[in-house]
Amino acid sequence: MSPDAPETAADAVASLRDRLREAARPEPDVSPLDPERVPDEPLALFRSWLDEAIDGDVVQPHAFVLATTSTASGPTARTVLLKDLDEAFWFASSVESPKGVQMTEDDRVALTFTWEAQGRQVRVLGTASAGPRDVAEADFLHRHPDTRAAAIAVPQSAEFDPDEADAALRAARTRLDADPDLVPADWTAWRVDPVSVEFWQASTGRDQVRVRYERVGDDWRRASLWP
Repeated sequence: MSPDAPETAADAVASLRDRLREAARPEPDVSPLDPERVPDEPLALFRSWLDEAIDGDVVQPHAFVLATTSTASGPTARTVLLKDLDEAFWFASSVESPKGVQMTEDDRVALTFTWEAQGRQVRVLGTASAGPRDVAEADFLHRHPDTRAAAIAVPQSAEFDPDEADAALRAARTRLDADPDLVPADWTAWRVDPVSVEFWQASTGRDQVRVRYERVGDDWRRASLWP
């Protein structure tokens, strides 16, 4: 093809494929994942990986993709922030939000944490449920005033008119000024109790190491997975 010939659709696809193959790969400078030396339960390993992500200055290491589903909408996913970790994963949102409605209908959820610079990914399958009210209140009151005002001004994911939204925000700020301890009734602290946790570790080449934990009664079954 001459230099002046227009690029065809096939050429564009081939060019994109080549570019994707040549895309930069992670060069992790973290401790390797040795399936023979991992803890007996997954949350201990998750905590150590999260600590390494924080210490490694990973941007928003607590961000994860939350996937939910419902009969009406099917599967959907969005990024939220981990708020705490004990025997469960915690995050917060309105029970009236799309994800809140979906989790109320079907409590099965999937979480995906990705720390690209470290070549790591963690996939969690579990069940979501609403936590204690005092936890939700503490989470909401810890948030920035602008974030709290936005949460009570307009329902999450609702379509809005800019002028009406500005007026609603002003009214919300006035409410919060008058009652600094105001927490909307729909604000919910969600906990996800894991039933499966999979750890994925890349190397400087194309090799991958995968370890999956599955809940069996009160214990965990551990297995290595072929890449």
